[in-house]
Amino acid sequence: MMKRMIATLALASASLASLAATPLSAQVITPATNLAGANCALRDVVVERLATKYGESRQSIGLGANNAVVEVFASDTSGTWTITVTTASGLTCLIASGLAFETLAEALPAKGNDA
Repeated sequence: MMKRMIATLALASASLASLAATPLSAQVITPATNLAGANCALRDVVVERLATKYGESRQSIGLGANNAVVEVFASDTSGTWTITVTTASGLTCLIASGLAFETLAEALPAKGNDA
């Protein structure tokens, strides 16, 4: 599961520069950014919309800074994906979204190999 999260976050990092502001794509949230300007709602509302409108379900989860929960949602059917962050207060914000989601299971490089 951790490998899938890392692979997805790497894909998201590469995609962040090209995101446009759409109803599903939120602003890039940095530690200095106020979440109020992002596409945010209560977690139940966000999860329901991702499921009903985009067919996405949770694929991975992790704990971020300040006890924020980072989740990756994706659809095996359409290939869409969304990364959300939920604050300790329960506010969930869309961080990134895109297309062509796939699950990877890459092995770590051999020890001593800098490549």
